[in-house]
Amino acid sequence: MDFANFLIQLLNSLQYGLLLFMLAAGLTLIFGIMGVVNLAHGSFYMLGAYLAWFLASQFHSLVLAIVVGTLIAVALGWALEWLLFRHFYHRDHLDQVLLTFGLIYIFEEVRSILWGDDVHSVPVPELVNWSIPLTENLSYPVYRLVISVVCVALALGLYFLISKTRLGMKIRAGAFNREMTESLGINIRLIHGVVFALGVALAAIAGMIASPISSVYPGMGSSVLIMCFVVVVIGGIGSVRGALVSALLVGLVDTFGKVLVPQIAGMAVYMLMAGVLLYKPEGLFKQ
Repeated sequence: MDFANFLIQLLNSLQYGLLLFMLAAGLTLIFGIMGVVNLAHGSFYMLGAYLAWFLASQFHSLVLAIVVGTLIAVALGWALEWLLFRHFYHRDHLDQVLLTFGLIYIFEEVRSILWGDDVHSVPVPELVNWSIPLTENLSYPVYRLVISVVCVALALGLYFLISKTRLGMKIRAGAFNREMTESLGINIRLIHGVVFALGVALAAIAGMIASPISSVYPGMGSSVLIMCFVVVVIGGIGSVRGALVSALLVGLVDTFGKVLVPQIAGMAVYMLMAGVLLYKPEGLFKQ
């Protein structure tokens, strides 16, 4: 592998890892703070992709579609938390699994009714629909770099929100001790609504920005959900920092595995997870 090919694969792994972090961060927030096992998280990724395709065809602008789609995702997340999830916080994880597993089928059926079962493509915005030449024969799409930049910006924004703001302090307090937080006069139900809406929005945004390079198709959330759980388990359940490190590791292993050892590429990520759990059963970072 020459340097140009190595650089392309390195950038691809970085972009894929950051996209996985967007998904895993939402799942980590929902489980780490609210204690909810959300198997429907991949459906929010699929919803984001379909919203990007549908809204971009209506507005003729992917940027505007992402803005409107994010607002829809936040509203959906808030409504789901208010109608369903807040009634399952103190119930067994099996009940939560059954609820979210049922939501997967509901979202798939609603998607089929609204948009059909065809495969769709989302055009890349003209402003970033070009490539940077690396050699005479190789170039790298600018839009993939844009995805990485957007993911980094959102990761920094998430860090600032959780670590440096008053709302973040309340979120961390609610995750550490819900009863004490409520006794101090903090509306923990409002905090949970914000956290769930934020988690849904992160998954939907990941689906929207990835739609031009991955296409939009039925069941696209299922494979992403599996990889998302792998990231969360490797990083440590409840740790956003662990999700970031784990996502970048998974991106490197998956991308270079497909290039260097395609025979075992499908197992490489799971071998990484097994190796990490063998020496650190709690994951790379504890909550």
